[in-house]
Amino acid sequence: MTDKNKMTEQDWKEKLSEKEFHILREKGTEPPHSGKYNTHFEDGKYYCNGCGELLFDSASKFESNCGWPSFDSSVEGAIEYKKDTAFGMIRTEILCSNCGGHIGHIFEDGPTDTGKRYCVNSLSINFKNQDS
Repeated sequence: MTDKNKMTEQDWKEKLSEKEFHILREKGTEPPHSGKYNTHFEDGKYYCNGCGELLFDSASKFESNCGWPSFDSSVEGAIEYKKDTAFGMIRTEILCSNCGGHIGHIFEDGPTDTGKRYCVNSLSINFKNQDS
């Protein structure tokens, strides 16, 4: 069952911090090199900070030097893709398929075999290590 239609924007405002709300619900972007997961490389899993849905495995994370956490793949079915033409650019936005939260954008310039770079806001995800 999906959470997309369960919570109102007011519910989200009460659940999330102001910065988390801006990223996840208003499609904001945190400043480059500011996120806690940008240079974080422990073994574990990354979950949506809005609804807790599993999004990424640490095995898919790589150092991109772009200023945001980067992954070359996502958990199957966890991400929804949407054309984004904001700011005069054509990009592909990535959203949590469960709650519709804005996670970041995907680019076709990744250095790994997938050729993908999921560029993610740290405030949109939550990490749990292998022992959790």
